[in-house]
Amino acid sequence: MTVANSLQIGRVLPVLVIQDAGKVGALGDALVKGGLTTAEVTLRTTAGIDAIRALAGRGDLVVGAGTVLTAEQAERSIAAGARFVVTPGFAPRVVRVCQDAAVPVFPGVATATEIHTALDAGLGVVKFFPAQQLGGVAMIKALSAPFSGVRFIPTGGVTPALIPDYIVLPAVLAVGSTAVAPTDIIAAEQWDEITTRAEQAVAAAGGAA
Repeated sequence: MTVANSLQIGRVLPVLVIQDAGKVGALGDALVKGGLTTAEVTLRTTAGIDAIRALAGRGDLVVGAGTVLTAEQAERSIAAGARFVVTPGFAPRVVRVCQDAAVPVFPGVATATEIHTALDAGLGVVKFFPAQQLGGVAMIKALSAPFSGVRFIPTGGVTPALIPDYIVLPAVLAVGSTAVAPTDIIAAEQWDEITTRAEQAVAAAGGAA
């Protein structure tokens, strides 16, 4: 399954901040049970790479690396099994590493200039971040008018209640959210709660596309 196809199933990308890679087996089970097939593991913690490796080894989740800031992090993530890479801004060296490895990369953009930069690099899918703080739905509508071929993954401040507002936009491929599996819920091993949140998020997005 390609990354794009996986994102279109459920259309919600859970953004995970993992403190303990030993918990990701149960976490993966909870996400899959809730109807999700894709997950982004951020490199905001030292457990990120090990968590990517463990989740990627399952076979039932398309796992990507998020908050990738350097080319070296991109290389390590891809070596660990990341099927895609997400960056908070446009990082040329990270993009080059991913393209050389034939791994999809979704750079963070906040302005028309940054979208132009992504297009010039041959990219058609971008992360709109931080979505709510940048104007949310209204801003994506404005940006998608001149950039009609670009698909957005809005992330940042997107609560389950806001998912339907984003997902109806033709320019939105999927919605990224930390609310599906917050760090404190993972730490407390509340797996049933994460499954419930995943189910609710998928339902808010209208189910499988």
